[in-house]
Amino acid sequence: MTPTPDIAGLRELLAFYSEAGVDEPLTEEPLNRFAETSTRAAAISEPVPVTRAENGSGQTAPGTAPARPAVVVAQPAAVPDEAQAARAREVARQAKTLGELKAILAEFDGCNLRFTAKNLVFADGNQEADFMLVGEAPGRDEDLQGLPFVGRSGQLLDRMLAAIGRDRTTAYITNVIPWRPPGNRDPSPLETEICRPFIERHIELVAPKVLVTLGNPSTKLLLGTQTGIMRLRGTWSVHRTPGGVEIPTMPTLHPAYLLRNPAHKKLAWRDLLAVKMKLSGQ
Repeated sequence: MTPTPDIAGLRELLAFYSEAGVDEPLTEEPLNRFAETSTRAAAISEPVPVTRAENGSGQTAPGTAPARPAVVVAQPAAVPDEAQAARAREVARQAKTLGELKAILAEFDGCNLRFTAKNLVFADGNQEADFMLVGEAPGRDEDLQGLPFVGRSGQLLDRMLAAIGRDRTTAYITNVIPWRPPGNRDPSPLETEICRPFIERHIELVAPKVLVTLGNPSTKLLLGTQTGIMRLRGTWSVHRTPGGVEIPTMPTLHPAYLLRNPAHKKLAWRDLLAVKMKLSGQ
């Protein structure tokens, strides 16, 4: 007897794949796309066997192949190189205000993430605040709304801020990467390097008294370290802006990590208490 397929389950699985960014089926064996492209290009450049030739009357005669239309081969999508990082540094320095920086980012086409994201996710909160938090990159909800930390992680972050008497009117929130990576994948090192000048200029323009880095990626980037977040969290460090200003920085755990590991919320609580004391001058 043939089992009845679970239609509802299949729909849920397809929806999961779609949300994860899967847009084509996979085979049992890995497929080398580069080799496939090379093979196609070689096939196009091969000479055609000579069979007929064209005589003076416009008809083909034996010995020459008939002309065939040219085949256009799709070129692989352009990937930004190190020159785009240099360009990002140049244009980021031109921003004199946060509004100018946002406008520059909206026009910047040197990072491929811009073309797959729905919205630029610039920042949220009070730009006059003395307290700035920096995460890694937007997720699905953030991409849809154009604001950082508005999904489940954002809801937890709001509760964390409330625990020390803060909210989005007394804090400023942004990410290292202003566009959502497809399928919520990790940003590549090159993408991160291209976006680095913008977040560094962002911090310079806000000029907070205290900076909080949320999770490993933002901590490693802004503190210039390879030490893991579990060793760095809870200890004050310093972020040095390109202009030479030193900002006290507290690395702590990302809310998304805390959702997966709720027992570690007590560690983030200790970190935020230290931030509260720092801001109060204690």
